[in-house]
Amino acid sequence: MQKIRESLLISPFMVFYLVHSMQVGVGLLGFQRIVAESAENDAWISVIVGGMGVHILIWMMYKILQKGQGDITDIHRTIFGKWIGGFLSLLLVFYFILLAATVLRTYIEIIQVWVFPGFKTGVFGLVFLFLVFYIINGGFRAVAGIALLGVILPAYLILTFLFPLEYSFFENLLPVMDHSIKEILISAKSLTLSILGFELLLMYYPFIKEKEKSQKYAQLGAMFTIFIYLVAMVVCLVYFSVEQLERTIWASLTVLKIAELPFVERIEYIGIASWILVILPNVCITIWAASRGAKRIFHMRQRILLVVVLALTYLAVVIPNTREHINMLNEYTSQIGFYVIYAYIPLMFVITLIYDKMKGNQSS
Repeated sequence: MQKIRESLLISPFMVFYLVHSMQVGVGLLGFQRIVAESAENDAWISVIVGGMGVHILIWMMYKILQKGQGDITDIHRTIFGKWIGGFLSLLLVFYFILLAATVLRTYIEIIQVWVFPGFKTGVFGLVFLFLVFYIINGGFRAVAGIALLGVILPAYLILTFLFPLEYSFFENLLPVMDHSIKEILISAKSLTLSILGFELLLMYYPFIKEKEKSQKYAQLGAMFTIFIYLVAMVVCLVYFSVEQLERTIWASLTVLKIAELPFVERIEYIGIASWILVILPNVCITIWAASRGAKRIFHMRQRILLVVVLALTYLAVVIPNTREHINMLNEYTSQIGFYVIYAYIPLMFVITLIYDKMKGNQSS
């Protein structure tokens, strides 16, 4: 494990912002339609179920990471050896790149659909990734600072969910538990793309001071995320009928159109513009994690590998140019992310337990 200087470490409470800022992204703007496909009026229960799964997985990750005090690349190398461990770490690096590209490309699509139809994907992607390069060059503390700003500055947008309540019918939530456990679990699986991001803890764990104390902040960050998703889900269920919700791609943005303020006519434009502050930490943290993972694998300067990672991300952003391609990108990311958090993390948890037990028996 490489020793990290004290000046580069972040306080434990910053993990709250790192976890929360990664989970709240473009998914919050339109997850309701996908989650409600199977569970319909019980979709809010699926959000709670998905949140419970996140809390368990965060606990597992801390158990995995506390064994070696390094990041996941150190654990891969220790358990599986140089080559197999390096290959597993490289797969995670590509997953982080895919996650960053999905977030950025989906946000660009929202701008193209709602604000500027002729918006150039390549130009915006290049400028945005240059900003990401500038932030990451400042070190991980700068990335964590952007995560904090990405939570605090756009927080006012949560209040916009109050406007639809005037026109809502809470009878839409009845009857409760009208769907089977299977349908609720399928809906919870559909939430996967929206709640991804907490697994980045596997990479930035060594940069946290007093690591044991940080777990409660990670859990609180995930809890706050699920609370916001639950509010957004309930508001849309009581405002839209199930049939309307199935035809509404960006439900949260549609709800924004209801708000009427004396000083602005189209508040959804302000919401979309403000959402760049939510997207920026998403991309910064994932790109930093990808370049950091590449550095640990290839033992090269992170700045050089950062340029390579940004180039791969840019290609992944500009290649999808139709709605079908973007949908496919989101579906692939959701499927891969599902296996990363619900298969890879529990499997690593079991493997580390077995490894430690065998190591303890050999020592005795």
